[in-house]
Amino acid sequence: MTIPAGTTLDAAGLIAQVQRHRQLGHRFAGLHASRTGADQTLRLTALMAVPAGIVPVDALVPAAGYPSLTAGVPAAFWYERVIHDLFGVVPAGHPRLDPLLLPLLDRAARPLAGDTGQSLAIEPDEHALTRQVLGTGLFTIPHGPVRSGVMESVEYLVESPGEDIPYLRVRPYYKHRGLEKRFETATPDGGVLLAERVEGIASVAHALAYCHALEALSDTAVPRAAGLVRVLHAELERVANHVDVALRLADAAGLAVAVARFGWHKERVLRLVSRLCGNRFGRGVVVLGGVSAVPRLSTSELLRELAALQRALDPDLRLLMATSSFLDRLRRTGPLSPELAADHGALGPVGRASGQLDDDRVSRGYDGYGSLEPRAVTGHAAGDAMARLQVRVAEIAESFRLVRAAVERVDGTAWLRAEVSVHSGRGIGWAEAPQGEVVYTVQVEDGRIARCAPRSASFHNLALFGSVFDGDILTDFPFIEASFGLSIAGVAA
Repeated sequence: MTIPAGTTLDAAGLIAQVQRHRQLGHRFAGLHASRTGADQTLRLTALMAVPAGIVPVDALVPAAGYPSLTAGVPAAFWYERVIHDLFGVVPAGHPRLDPLLLPLLDRAARPLAGDTGQSLAIEPDEHALTRQVLGTGLFTIPHGPVRSGVMESVEYLVESPGEDIPYLRVRPYYKHRGLEKRFETATPDGGVLLAERVEGIASVAHALAYCHALEALSDTAVPRAAGLVRVLHAELERVANHVDVALRLADAAGLAVAVARFGWHKERVLRLVSRLCGNRFGRGVVVLGGVSAVPRLSTSELLRELAALQRALDPDLRLLMATSSFLDRLRRTGPLSPELAADHGALGPVGRASGQLDDDRVSRGYDGYGSLEPRAVTGHAAGDAMARLQVRVAEIAESFRLVRAAVERVDGTAWLRAEVSVHSGRGIGWAEAPQGEVVYTVQVEDGRIARCAPRSASFHNLALFGSVFDGDILTDFPFIEASFGLSIAGVAA
């Protein structure tokens, strides 16, 4: 499995190496590109999740194009579309190179390939609705990008004969903000602020993955107390996100009381986070080398708040999970088969609901998780909206346990931040967000960020969204979308 030193892989070698990893049971975790050397050669980097961490597999490919990985590694499908959008390099044999991040952008100008420093106009043709399914009575419903309620901008192209959904495509480019480009030339410390804003509802997880990459590059060990504070905020973020999914599912079912109750529970969690650090989303807590401060509440006060939160939340969760009219809408709705989940490497609650047990907190422990011994959620393989909610309910209970354990062990007078001296090179960091694994690949040159490639679980999992409408109809759509619990901002950063 080890590649000999000095070996330069081409695209075919990259495909072979990725497939060898997969034969060993390793998970495909992502693919991105960068320019390297004086001649700005394109380097493809596949990320493989192995027991010891996440390792890169690199290959150099010509500007004229390379053989697509998608045929042998179906999970590379969206990643290669992004590379095509940003670099203009064509993966020969790719099944569909529709724009994903940059719609109808002038292909002669690439923001990451020879940047001129000038903004590029994006002018999508809003009247172009391509068809994938043909037949009598079939039509395309453009759902979004603007929808009722507080919803992120995304367009779903639903091809339907009226009720069934035989084919669905996703256009997330309305949320593209060019954050990869914004990272370039930032200082390592300044990059934390950008990482927190890649996917706002998972600010802590993204900041952790970014900092882990640079801490690995600089061989920095985070102080024990800082690791526990990181766990505290990461798990409160998980609780808030999972409660939000329950809220959105209840809203899809028209359960007004449940919507109000879970909205109140989520607000209480966010207000507690704000009392702990001054920000509802935990921003400013995670810094390179540790954390910025200990929680502002005393241990006893924080434990009382956590107990009160859980006492109020648990009965409402039990009541929701015993409401037959609600559960009937979730059972067998949007099933993701264990085979497809395994082949794609589905992440987070979406993956765990289909039998994929990998959890970075357990498999590739970091910060304070090693001493807290997090428990993996098991016993779910139905892969439907019901199983995805059951996973989240179980994770909420485990998050409360982890938070209490972390709070009890934090020493408020302990060292909270190690000195970080970032040298030139590449670091890879990861963290388990509420949506699943987040991975950052960060390249540093002369004390500045030269390239930062964040990969959210939302991006990786949304590629599966169109594959779960097996026998489902249009009225099932809001349940399936809510059950995935993803962030479009994290998809189209």
